[in-house]
Amino acid sequence: MELPKMLMVLGAVLLIVGLLWQVVGKIPGDIVVKKGNVTFFFPIVTSIIISILLSLIFYFIGRFR
Repeated sequence: MELPKMLMVLGAVLLIVGLLWQVVGKIPGDIVVKKGNVTFFFPIVTSIIISILLSLIFYFIGRFR
């Protein structure tokens, strides 16, 4: 893959990740525990969605190489 094309793909991926990052913590299923002045946040559903999206992206990149 040529460098300019790879940079465009990387930019598109970063744009998508940036847009998805806006909704992190707002997806039902993410674990938030607040006790006193301590907050524990574990984005389990967000992690699963990001994993699926990255798997699809890498699958299509590998398929069209």
